[in-house]
Formats: sequence, structure tokens, C-alpha cells
Amino acid sequence: MAVNLRNKVLKDVGTVPQTILTTGPTDKITVIGLSVTNLIQSFVYVDVLIKDDSSVTGFYLKETLVAANTSLRAVNQGEKLVLAPNNELIVVSNTDDSVDVICSFAEIV
Repeated sequence: MAVNLRNKVLKDVGTVPQTILTTGPTDKITVIGLSVTNLIQSFVYVDVLIKDDSSVTGFYLKETLVAANTSLRAVNQGEKLVLAPNNELIVVSNTDDSVDVICSFAEIV
């Protein structure tokens, strides 16, 4: 079993939900870092959601405040977030084109 370490970058995420990661029917991914950076001069609220294999969506973070020109470390310091097969990791902000998202993950192949 091999493990690939990767990053996924999303630029200018806003009010339309954006999928950060999607797992296939046999994939497993462990998120080892998730950073959301506010790009604008006012605070924003960010949601991070997970959709499972039965299309149920739940909040990992809900309306989390990110101050102007700062970053939120949603997954860090040894914390891990596991995405099972057929899962999605989604992010959305309350303001158009307001955040960048960087996700570091281990893909088990």
C-alpha cells in the first residue's frame, strides 16, 4: 500500500460552495492540514462541510469567523480528518471571492 502526499489549492472561494476533495469508490484520504485565508479587509464567515457516501452533508465548521487578512487553521497540530470512499470536502464563504484554501492530504493507494 502506497501513500501519496499532496496539496490542493482553491483560489478566491466565495458564496458558491467549492469542493476541495472528492474520494472515489475505493479511495481513502486523510486530511493532515486545512488552511483558509481571508483575502479581504473585513471579516468573513466560513463553512467547511463533509458529504458522505449517502449524500448526507454535515458541518465540520459552521460560520467560523476569519478576521481580515488572517488565516484559520481548520486541521492542524496532529489532528486528522478522514474521508472515506465517496466523500466530499466542501468550503464556502459568506462573501464573494474572499478566501483561499490550501488542503494537505495523504492519499492511500
